[in-house]
Amino acid sequence: MELLTKEILNKLPALNTTEKIPIPEKIVQVKYFTPWTNWTWYAVEYSPEDKTFFGLVYGLEKEWGYFSLDELESIQGPVGLKIERDLNFKPCRIAKLEAELE
Repeated sequence: MELLTKEILNKLPALNTTEKIPIPEKIVQVKYFTPWTNWTWYAVEYSPEDKTFFGLVYGLEKEWGYFSLDELESIQGPVGLKIERDLNFKPCRIAKLEAELE
């Protein structure tokens, strides 16, 4: 599965361009997840030059931070499972996402 399509790339703002937008109003453009654990990455910004996202990560805890496309692509789970992109995910505001997750 292609994790970052041209269509998604065109929708992702450049890194640091949403700094002045309040967190609840930021738009998540894409969701990645591990099918074998509860880790999930929600991308808000992206830098094509260094293949780095900024977004919300649900792993051992919920935190904002940077994560790498190369790293997501390199992770391999049991029986060859890979990180997947949620094909049914629709871009939404963080406030809506967090309300749905609680």
